[in-house]
Amino acid sequence: MSRNGNNKFQLKGRLVFFATNNVNKFNEARRVLAEYDVAVGMLRVKSLEIQSDDLQKIAEASVVDAFRTSRLPIIVEDAGLFVDALNSFPGPYAAYAYKTLGNQGLLRLMEHTRKRKAHFGSAVAYMSRDLKYPRCFSGRIDGDIANEERRASQNIGFGFDPIFRPTKCRRTFAEMSVSEKNKLSHRARAFREFAKYYTT
Repeated sequence: MSRNGNNKFQLKGRLVFFATNNVNKFNEARRVLAEYDVAVGMLRVKSLEIQSDDLQKIAEASVVDAFRTSRLPIIVEDAGLFVDALNSFPGPYAAYAYKTLGNQGLLRLMEHTRKRKAHFGSAVAYMSRDLKYPRCFSGRIDGDIANEERRASQNIGFGFDPIFRPTKCRRTFAEMSVSEKNKLSHRARAFREFAKYYTT
């Protein structure tokens, strides 16, 4: 708390809750939002996840459902990996594809192609008592799929991070620290857009 000239107290920073069960996503978001003096709490709420090819629609439906349950200022993030050679597969089904195929399975699908361009997309949806409808913010990073898994250590990177290499980078996301990844990633870009909105 800080005191202004009229001896009234003002709250320094703001608080929002992130509905997720993924601690890696939470830690990335927490670091980005801290840049804007926004505190974030991890809220393990099972929210509705509709079937759609549109990340924004998925995130918006999820955040509305999470808000109905919690009645707290809340954000939900949905991300997807879109591989050109696979007709944008796995897209918004990246989490399911990772659980069923893993990195090695995706690499096998691409072992006979030289066309390796891909991009990660992220949609962050926000809902609170002050809004009639959710607000959504997006981020994207272009790159390509590496020929093999590459990571700095077993403790760095999650999901498809070990096989995604951002454009003009020699390293995959899993070869970067969280701080390095947050300078480039789709998720960080979407959360920065949200933070700018939330703090103005």
